[in-house]
Amino acid sequence: MPWFPVKKIRKQIKLLLLLVLLTCAAWLTYVHLSLVRQGRALRQRLGYGRDGEKLSGVTDSRGVRAALATQRAEDSSESREEELVSEGRDPGMLYPGGAGRALVLNLTRQVPAWREEYKGQVNLHVFEDWCGGAVGQLRRNLHFPLFPHTRTTVKKLAVSPKWKNYGLRLFGFIHPARDGDVQFSVASDDNSEFWLSPNESPAGAQLVAFVGKTGSEWTAPGEFTKFSSQVSKPRRLMASRRYYFELLHKQDDRGSDHVEVGWRAFLPGLKFEVIGSAHISLYTDESSLKMDHVAHVPQSPASHVAGRPPQEEPRADMLRPDPRDAFFLTPRVEPSDLENVLEPCAYAPTYVVKDFPIARYQGLQFVYLSFVYPNDHTRLTHMETDNKCFYRESPLYLERFGFYKYMKMDREEGGEDREDVQRRAFLFLNPDDFLDDEDDGELLDAGLGPTEAPRRKGGRQLPAPAAPSEAPTTPAAPTPRRSRALSWAARQLPLFLGRAPPPRPAARPSNVYVTRVRPGLRAPPRARPLGARGPPRQPLPGVFLRPRPLPRVPLRAPPRPPWARGHRTSSPPATELRAPAPALATQESREGRARAPGLAAPTADSNSSSEARAVTSFLSLSHVSRPQLPGEGEEDEEEEGDDDEEGAPGDENASEDSEEAADLVRGRWREDAIDWQRTFSVGNVDFELLRSDWNDLRCNVSGNLQLPEAEAVDVVAQYMERLNIRHSGRYALLRIVNVEKRRDSARGSRFLLELELQERGGRRLRLSEYVFLRLPGARAGDAEEDRQSPEPAAAASARPDGRPELCRPLRLAWRQDVMVHFVVPVKNQARWVIQFLADMAALHARTGDARFSVVLVDFESEDMDVERALRAARLPRYQYLRRAGNFERSAGLQAGVDAVEDASSIVFLCDLHIHFPPSILDGIRKHCVEGKLAFAPVVMRLSCGSSPGDPHGYWEVNGFGLFGIYKSDFDRIGGMNTEEFRDQWGGEDWELLDRVLQAGLEVERLRVRNFYHHFHSKRGMWDARSRKAARKVAPRKEAP
Repeated sequence: MPWFPVKKIRKQIKLLLLLVLLTCAAWLTYVHLSLVRQGRALRQRLGYGRDGEKLSGVTDSRGVRAALATQRAEDSSESREEELVSEGRDPGMLYPGGAGRALVLNLTRQVPAWREEYKGQVNLHVFEDWCGGAVGQLRRNLHFPLFPHTRTTVKKLAVSPKWKNYGLRLFGFIHPARDGDVQFSVASDDNSEFWLSPNESPAGAQLVAFVGKTGSEWTAPGEFTKFSSQVSKPRRLMASRRYYFELLHKQDDRGSDHVEVGWRAFLPGLKFEVIGSAHISLYTDESSLKMDHVAHVPQSPASHVAGRPPQEEPRADMLRPDPRDAFFLTPRVEPSDLENVLEPCAYAPTYVVKDFPIARYQGLQFVYLSFVYPNDHTRLTHMETDNKCFYRESPLYLERFGFYKYMKMDREEGGEDREDVQRRAFLFLNPDDFLDDEDDGELLDAGLGPTEAPRRKGGRQLPAPAAPSEAPTTPAAPTPRRSRALSWAARQLPLFLGRAPPPRPAARPSNVYVTRVRPGLRAPPRARPLGARGPPRQPLPGVFLRPRPLPRVPLRAPPRPPWARGHRTSSPPATELRAPAPALATQESREGRARAPGLAAPTADSNSSSEARAVTSFLSLSHVSRPQLPGEGEEDEEEEGDDDEEGAPGDENASEDSEEAADLVRGRWREDAIDWQRTFSVGNVDFELLRSDWNDLRCNVSGNLQLPEAEAVDVVAQYMERLNIRHSGRYALLRIVNVEKRRDSARGSRFLLELELQERGGRRLRLSEYVFLRLPGARAGDAEEDRQSPEPAAAASARPDGRPELCRPLRLAWRQDVMVHFVVPVKNQARWVIQFLADMAALHARTGDARFSVVLVDFESEDMDVERALRAARLPRYQYLRRAGNFERSAGLQAGVDAVEDASSIVFLCDLHIHFPPSILDGIRKHCVEGKLAFAPVVMRLSCGSSPGDPHGYWEVNGFGLFGIYKSDFDRIGGMNTEEFRDQWGGEDWELLDRVLQAGLEVERLRVRNFYHHFHSKRGMWDARSRKAARKVAPRKEAP
């Protein structure tokens, strides 16, 4: 046994351990330096926070978070956003699951080979026709970041295409001119973000500067210091290395679009300069790649910070879970067990227009809607802020009056009905019937007394003295007093909100009287000083008083200072009168209304009675009850000021008196009183009852018609009673999932019952069958139907009470195993073809349904290899057809249908920009019956910037381009009209609908949940060419 120096090792154990540690440290330092020269660095498997707290969600040795954490040792400083990233709390939603929970990202870690000829330009990807001004809205684009509309390059980091509603993604490498600390800044209109990686890997990109987050922030060109977020913290860069960067920009439809990135050395006084071509290079060369080649497109945290955060509440009611969405996965009851549950009957509805001559495009008027129970929430309630067509009132009416007509305000206890007061206050007044301002003040200071109205020389009535015992005049008097009463206007009157104009020489007979207090007889008319006032103004021909609630006004008011107008005199204040302003501009009226200068004191006879007399007028009540409108007092002051200016120069006393009078009037007016205790009564308003099954083409936000619950439950109860009689209580009803009704008031209604049943053995099954609720005494239909039906022609109800009875309609059973073929014509739409194939593959994976096929008709697409994409897609079946020439939708659909060999299968004429719900296959099969039914689902057309997760848009109630029909029926009606619609696109679906209805088929029209038509750009479609001349190096561009 060899000798081993154990004792020496024990004595020198500390030195040996130190030697081992030093050796390991030297080796790690060497490896680290070697990797740094290659543009990489060692990454730890475990990450720790600032306080030594371990981060729970650390990725592998090439993970994102560790790469971001190592940046702290290489950069001299960093922004607040980068600190949050290193702590696992990225504000840009890199970890939307919460701190410590990393989002699984498909980031690009392997950088393609770089070449020297890449210098001088960077890659630019354009996403056109996408609304909004925030970068977050760009990330919600369905094709971001792999499938842009345009791929090209730019020679500096300053781009301004002078366009609208687009998004830009610039990426490449930055080559610093020298070593040192560098600051970056970004400026744009609207929002933008600048991301920079500590090396050449896109996986390590960090947000260093940005302009806004909401879409409302913007800067002027070259304005690099408007927001604090625009300028980054100093970054340590080396001239021998290249750094990956990414610039995102979003522009809406307003403003001067631009985006630029500047940099400067971290030294005092230096300004930012736009990064030019000498310091940038391409990430890769895309000039020879087709649009479906996306493996080279870098994916960084900038492109995936995108993930929409989880939302507690859906943005639309249609996004809420519904049993219909997954009911197709429940096993179906065998059709053989349901054959003899109901008696068979002929089915020939009266609304079928077989062999009926229909004018071109008039088939839209013969399509009826079905009723649905329970509520499927297809009504776009979140869109009714802008479109209230669901309600019968006009938008102008709702904007002005709202829904107050459905409310009945409760009367206050002991109070007067407010509606009666408003109705009484809604009067047209004559300016001759208003009192002067002095009279208003005198009437509130005096008591109640009778009045008499003798005739005046000019045809006007003057108040005359009366006995104190005379009763006051009331509207119910047999001979109404003719004073300053209200009169109805028979002509168009202007709106009058201020003080009443002076009386006119003649007055119309008064019809409405309101009793007011008058202290005594009015003084004789006095002449107006010609020098004090300017030429007479023409009064308003009439006034209009707005209806206002009238509170109770006391007839006797406490004494207060009298009204002062015009020149002050030594007359008693209680009897001081103002000379009325001139009324008419004619010479005769001016002569007839002439008065002596100065104020005439009232006679002893006129003031002998201390009792007040009643005068009919409405102005005082309106002044007390009506609040002052904004700017109304200023208008009165301006009017009075104009009157003073028209008078003699230097007449300051009149101006002061008018201002004092205006102040007094303003003080008498009160603000609107808010009744916080007002209550009202309302009934149960169901606006669904106001709708009909007519296909309303004007309202595109209303959902499916709602079937009353009592009617649906009654039909289900009858069917379950028959089912239990047939099978001796084998099935029990768990819930009503869906009931659809097509109404025929002459013969009966057709129902589609979808029930969840519990079998006696414990298995849950799905019942989905058509039944017919036959009206008593209804005839079966035409002779052909009568011969095929086992019942007599006049089928009478077997129920003794004469109520409608359920029966099984003949030849109206849908097949669950029928093949569905999606026929889609395409041309130069690479990104949408890839998206469509991905959706079809996802549909197959989620449903497990292999009984469908995709038929693509390619019109010589040049931007991708469609056949290769079909082979790569995980589809159960597909067919590829290639046609030459320009794109023709009718010809493409006809060619795809002709390629289907099975005449007993369903062909679904489809579009390329459709988002399908998982239940679409089951919905097509249920609503297509050979020889009877065709299906035209209503799709929701998304608005610009909207997505299926945030659906904003409208139902395409006019479009019938998405159409499901059996191939045998399609061939029987003659197929697509390829001759007439060869050179035009649009209207071929309506023309097809006309012939389908004339063939005797029903067209089922339903709004389908989560069935969307994506918003897409129309630029480049139909082989349209750009007006601008092509450049020498034309970018790769796709026709969406």
